[in-house]
Amino acid sequence: MRAIKLPNLDFLSQRRKALVLSGIIMVASLLSLAIVGLNRGLDFTGGTLIEISYKAPVDLAEVRSALSEGGFGNVMVQQFGTTRDVLLRIPPVGEVNDAELSQRVLSALNAAAPDQVEVRRVEFVGPQVGKELVEQSGLAVIFSIMGILAYVALRFEWRFSVGAVAATVHDAILILGVFSLFQIDFDLNVLAAVLTVIGYSLNDTIVVFDRVRENFRKNRKGTALEIMNQSVNETMSRTIITAGTVLLVVVALYLFGGETLRGFSLALIIGVVSGTYSTIYIASATAIMLGVSRGDLVRPPKEGAGADSRP
Repeated sequence: MRAIKLPNLDFLSQRRKALVLSGIIMVASLLSLAIVGLNRGLDFTGGTLIEISYKAPVDLAEVRSALSEGGFGNVMVQQFGTTRDVLLRIPPVGEVNDAELSQRVLSALNAAAPDQVEVRRVEFVGPQVGKELVEQSGLAVIFSIMGILAYVALRFEWRFSVGAVAATVHDAILILGVFSLFQIDFDLNVLAAVLTVIGYSLNDTIVVFDRVRENFRKNRKGTALEIMNQSVNETMSRTIITAGTVLLVVVALYLFGGETLRGFSLALIIGVVSGTYSTIYIASATAIMLGVSRGDLVRPPKEGAGADSRP
């Protein structure tokens, strides 16, 4: 980390422009969520599970292409045991029963590979995330935000806690907005990625805030804006190494992890980039706008604390 030398960049001079940009993105994301909604996967909606077997090894891309041409564009396809066995997870299709649905799927697959496909099993799968669990998850998120507010306020200062929560909410809404706007499948894997991003973003913000507190104690002349910029620059090498390492892994997952991990890895990619951005331009900028100062973090020395008590 010490090998990376960065100039003293004035990051926060662009904070107002960044806040305007973030505001536009948040409004667009919320409108998309309200009007279009999320394209919920089988974990939330339930559906039909069909296990099929090919006579020869098959490429999953060819299976997806055949199903898409047959009118099944939103099907989760994954290997099941061997390269000849495939598991299909199909969302609800109107009032079609399992027998009719499996016949339509078989016809679509046979059109691409005649007499190569055999249906092994067909069964209905209920949603793994019911209404009660969704409500409980919402309450858990609310309580976690309250916990973050309390923790940061006690460890640092209430202005920092507001900034940390604003950055965390910003990152979560951005991910949900992207998935809503482009109608990418939102399943439990993506939900896990969103929760992971919340922890990652909060940790990144706490690191910067901790350096801000240290620099307020060391630098007795700098303004709050100068101290904040200094702290962001000093932690930038750590941020580059951490975010860069995580991005290497999640980009590899996105490119080579297959369709099952694509949504999970995409959410993490968006979250890592957004988390780094929000730490500087949401969390830190919010604390500055709320008027954080040295007196909020550094307690004045007690009178007579350093005086000679000898007679």
